[in-house]
Order: sequence, then C-alpha cells, then structure tokens
Amino acid sequence: MFVGFDHLNQLANGKPQAEVFSPKKQAELARLNAALKRFAPDLILVEMDPKTQPRLDSLFRAYRAGSLKLNELEGGRNETYQVGFALGKLLDHARIFAVDSYDATSQSLLNKGENIDLFKQGLQKLQATARPLKKAVQADSLSLYEYVVAMNQPEMIQLTHRLFYNLPAVVIHGDFSESGTHSADLSKIDKAYIGAEYISLFYKRNLKIYANILNTQLQNRGRKLLVIMGQTHVGVLQDLVKDNPDYSIVSPLTYLVPKK
Repeated sequence: MFVGFDHLNQLANGKPQAEVFSPKKQAELARLNAALKRFAPDLILVEMDPKTQPRLDSLFRAYRAGSLKLNELEGGRNETYQVGFALGKLLDHARIFAVDSYDATSQSLLNKGENIDLFKQGLQKLQATARPLKKAVQADSLSLYEYVVAMNQPEMIQLTHRLFYNLPAVVIHGDFSESGTHSADLSKIDKAYIGAEYISLFYKRNLKIYANILNTQLQNRGRKLLVIMGQTHVGVLQDLVKDNPDYSIVSPLTYLVPKK
C-alpha cells in the first residue's frame, strides 16, 4: 500500500488553524492512523534516506518508550513521525524503515525550451487543483483525513504523475534554470531533449526508492508493506510494482472512507 502526502511539515503558515499539533488536527491524524491500522502492515516504510536508519531507530525507540515528544523534535510535523511513528507504535512494531534516495529537484528547474508553455499549463492545472485543498486544510475547513483521501484519488495521482513523468517530454532545445533546486550533476545533459532529461531526474530517484523497498521487504520478510511518501512518488512507484508479479497493490482508499 502506498499512501501519498502533501508533506505535513509544509502546512504551517503562522496561523493556529494550520498547526499540525493543534488538538483538532491531532484528532484528524488519530482517525487516519486508526483507519490505516486496519490494513495491519508488518512493515512501515518512510521517505527518509537509509543512511539515517540508525537515527530513525533511535528516535522510534524513544517514541515507543514515551520519552520523545514530536512537538519537541525538529521536523516532528512530518508524516514520517505523525503517521509512520504513530502507526508503528499502535501496531507494536520494533522499527520503521527508511527507503528514500534523496535527490532534490524542484518544479522550477525546467523553465526554458520549445513547448515550455505546455508544461507550464500542466503545472498551473495541478496548482489550481491542489492549492485550494491545501488552503482549506490550513483554514481548518477541510480535515487532514479528507485531505489525504483527496490526494490519493486515482485522478489526483494521475494528474501529478503525468506532470512529472510524461508531459515534460514535449519540451526540447532548452536549458535548466540556474536558480532551480537540484542535487544531480547536470554537466552532461542533452539540452536538445531537456524535458526528457527532466523526467529522468525524477525517474532515477524513484527507481532507487523502488530498489530500497524491494530489498527492505526481502531482508525483513514482510508481506504487507505500508509505504508513506510524498504524493508525487506514488504514481511511478505503483507502475513499477504493477509490473512485478511478486507484488500486488492495495489502495489506501479501501480503508480511508470519506464523509458522506
């Protein structure tokens, strides 16, 4: 099961309604975790680099023992802790597993080239769909539970997947923005296919995440995996898993029931 998030630590806007640690939002997260608990995963995988596994283990041990308060932890609003740790404790897991392969690539990196307007139109469509939802959560008019349900709808996953793994291919004969965030070596990119190069940055990272998921499962003999990721990862990871006959995908919407 893949559960996609708009990173919870990015909700803060200085207003109390947007505070993840508010009693209302904590209750909403408790509802989310109770629903996901019914899936009964035997492994919980999160968007942290495997190099941080020793620290993740230490933090989770402290959290299980009751000596770690998430509101005192840097980054404690993130879904790794709010959902991964909380759910792991509910299920009496001994560990939470780091499976990310971090490479920073910003949306603004691709901003020059033929047909760039088509990509920008796609980006604007995503923003027009997702931003009102985020603002509603920040204003407390949409619950975090309902937000996660919305972000994991097939059409929302398809929208983000197309924007980062399909649409950019139309952009050719361009360049990456000098101000765009990235951590990859861009010295050998083929600018004639700048959009395809952009896709490759995202795809390469997710192939490594996929490899980490497979190896974590094999090493720990898990049968039911819950993978907590940024929502833009879900589409490509699901595609990779669908092509692997040893695995099947369970939708989180099987367990997350929206209000009627």
